[in-house]
Amino acid sequence: MQKIEQEKIKEIAYKLQENGGTLYLVGGVIRNKLLGIPVTDEDYCITGISKEKFQEIFPQAKVQGKDFPVFIIDNIEFALARKERKIGVGHKAFEFDTDEKITIEEDLARRDLTINSIAQNVLTGEIIDPFNGRQDIENKVLRKTTDAFIEDPLRVYRVARFSASLEFSVDKETIKCMKKLKNELSTLSKERVFTEFKKALGTNKPSIFFETLKEAEVLDVHFLEIYNLIGKVQPEKYHPEGDSYNHTLMVVDNSAKLTDDLEVRYSSLVHDLGKGNTPKEILPHHYGHDERGIKLVTDLSRRIGVPKSWEKCGKTAAKWHMKAGIFEKMTVPKQVDFIQEVSKTILGLDGLKIVVACDKARGGKDLEQSLKEVRFAKIGKECIEKIDGKFLQENKGIKDLSGENFAKYLREERINWVKNFQNIE
Repeated sequence: MQKIEQEKIKEIAYKLQENGGTLYLVGGVIRNKLLGIPVTDEDYCITGISKEKFQEIFPQAKVQGKDFPVFIIDNIEFALARKERKIGVGHKAFEFDTDEKITIEEDLARRDLTINSIAQNVLTGEIIDPFNGRQDIENKVLRKTTDAFIEDPLRVYRVARFSASLEFSVDKETIKCMKKLKNELSTLSKERVFTEFKKALGTNKPSIFFETLKEAEVLDVHFLEIYNLIGKVQPEKYHPEGDSYNHTLMVVDNSAKLTDDLEVRYSSLVHDLGKGNTPKEILPHHYGHDERGIKLVTDLSRRIGVPKSWEKCGKTAAKWHMKAGIFEKMTVPKQVDFIQEVSKTILGLDGLKIVVACDKARGGKDLEQSLKEVRFAKIGKECIEKIDGKFLQENKGIKDLSGENFAKYLREERINWVKNFQNIE
């Protein structure tokens, strides 16, 4: 935090103190400071002051929120300590109490995990840790703060996301509470589910998110297509990593090592969804899973509300990853058709290359080596760059690029170029 902002916070804290209030830093900011993670947002909580008194002290403050007030001063947010009571089903069915008599300990008790239930007095620097969050941080454990955990189904996905981002284990009692919330998960909006999923997908090991949900026996609620991969055996010769579920988690973790592009990571996650409904009689083979997977990508994407561009990229990965994997064995005309089709997609040749390299890096094969072996992107990009409309105009005398034969001539010249490229190699 910049020095000028620190001075503003201290000034506000002193004004509150003069009027019987106390200002605390709370939640994730304390957790991240203890973990040595850069702090981007700071949350402040106030005790000992009513809503009316705060507005009297700080008449310039803007107020947000219907259920409980959040005050904004110079773009900094301050919330009054609160207690809450569940009055229905779902993530939003709560009544809130922001009485000035509510203590910081009572406010912390309503939070999800002990690692997020820590506060620090802004003026004294004192750490308030009534639920031993610091010890759980040290032990790398996620633990529910209190039994109030089971009142909010969104916490299931928050725990799985924190487990992935921090690479912390989840204690058994918390897992049990997550199981109890299974029936309420369907009440969550797809926007809420997607937000947690997106954060998990951006971690170094997205697989932990799914493994945590699997352990809590809730994976099938929003991620049914991933769940259906469990137990779908594959030929052991080619897949020593195990079933289709284990393979999928391996691929998405591989993608996290190569790219920060979430569209590509999502494509890696969903490329093999078609294996989830392979007929039992043809197992361990999965003939036709590439085509079957297209609809399943659509089903998953729309259930959890991913952006349309993600869905399109995922469908490209599902449809084309098998052909990409055997690119070197294709006839040249088929190679050119493949290059032309994939190059027009949002995922593109480079994105599909990452998916395929991550798919092939198994059984001890090095990921970087897999990248080197996947050549279709290099060949395809160079072919498309060199053999285009300008090439036909300057070298083949074709003037009308809108003519019905243009696509035919372009394809023929690209076939010739790929043949010559391979002969030169």
